[in-house]
Amino acid sequence: MDDFNWNVPEPDDHDEPGGRLTGLLVGLGMGVVTLVLIAALVGTMVGYLFSPRSAVTRSSSPSLQRTAYQPSETELRNANYRPGDLPSAAQQMATPTAVSGDIVAAADEEYLLLTNIYERVNPSVVNIEIVSSFHSDSGIVDSSGSGFVYDSAGHIVTNSHVVRDAEEILVTFSDGYVANATVVGVDDYSDLAVIQIESGSAPLWPVPLGDSNTLKVGQRVIAIGNPFGLEGSMTTGIVSALGRSLPSAQLLDASYERYDNPSIIQVDAAVNPGNSGGPLLNSSGEVIGINTAIRTESGSFEGVAFAVPVNTLKRIVPQIIDGGQVRYSWLGIVTSSSNLPGISMAVLADELNLAVSYGVMIDSVQSSSPAERAGLQGSTDTRTVRGVEVAIGGDIVVAINGAIVRDIDDLVAYLVENTSPGDTVVLTIVRGEQTLDVNVTLGERPATSLVTSPD
Repeated sequence: MDDFNWNVPEPDDHDEPGGRLTGLLVGLGMGVVTLVLIAALVGTMVGYLFSPRSAVTRSSSPSLQRTAYQPSETELRNANYRPGDLPSAAQQMATPTAVSGDIVAAADEEYLLLTNIYERVNPSVVNIEIVSSFHSDSGIVDSSGSGFVYDSAGHIVTNSHVVRDAEEILVTFSDGYVANATVVGVDDYSDLAVIQIESGSAPLWPVPLGDSNTLKVGQRVIAIGNPFGLEGSMTTGIVSALGRSLPSAQLLDASYERYDNPSIIQVDAAVNPGNSGGPLLNSSGEVIGINTAIRTESGSFEGVAFAVPVNTLKRIVPQIIDGGQVRYSWLGIVTSSSNLPGISMAVLADELNLAVSYGVMIDSVQSSSPAERAGLQGSTDTRTVRGVEVAIGGDIVVAINGAIVRDIDDLVAYLVENTSPGDTVVLTIVRGEQTLDVNVTLGERPATSLVTSPD
């Protein structure tokens, strides 16, 4: 084991008694100072824990504990801050100035026009109530519709379906005047009828007739009638389509052979049950149609209504008044090829390489008809087009008296509105590669023969 030499100083037995006292006093002083510091620290901690501001101070960030800086007035002016007042309730609810009378008058011009038309035409529009043979003994009103004064002799135009099979007819004018009426004649194909009252003291103001051939889609129309028996009701709208067709006769009686009432006007003016037979007017207050039907799933108006054009009325009504019946021109052709579902002349022209993409292709010519006597030719063959068998090779009628014929509706419309039995018309036809003009003297349509497409 190694030897270590520890050098430990030995006490100095020669120190003075005063030095030990001094050391004792210094030690005592340091102890007192230490106790004071400890007491101060404990007091501070107790004050921090139990002070009311301690919770806020502990949860606040150091920046929020500082006193907010208050800018001087000079600094505020330099920063563009200025003393202000809160706006009053009156300032917050300012009343706009009324527009000028000129602006109001301009905005009301359209309504002044409609009001003027109503005041001029409504006295000529009547409410028609009928009692059919089924209820003639009891006097129960079966249905009601509308009509309008046609002339000063007491003739009133309405729909065939309004007065068909009527035993008694009661006519009420806008001023309350009531009269009994009799049926002069009905035409189910056009759905037009004429009734007559004693002219006597009845307020008879005929409505002027317009020209339905000048109508354009988008043009304003006005309907006046008695929807649901509510007399003298006006609605407005526009022409939404032209050239529609309706199977008017078949809608009245399913036993009728197929015939499509041509040139029907489609409108979006609200028309409901009771409007039938009432006038459809233009902005001049002229009759351009007779409200006749609606397209609906509920029985009430759903945005589509139809009217017989006034140009049809001009041909049909005088015949009813003169003889109680209507004579229609007869051509004597049958066509279906260009009117089958999914098939049109444009389709046939594309599939069969035809010379024209419009017109009426003749399937067959009826025996002893005007068409046969004029030498018109029907189909010579059949062809399957888009899965449908069609007759081909027949003459294609593309014009009548120079008026373009786009389809069968155009042809029928022209015959109804512009011709009578015995008239001679010029048909322009396409036969193969040739274009020919053919004179045809029209006959009178037999009850079982129609110039239209069969079912």
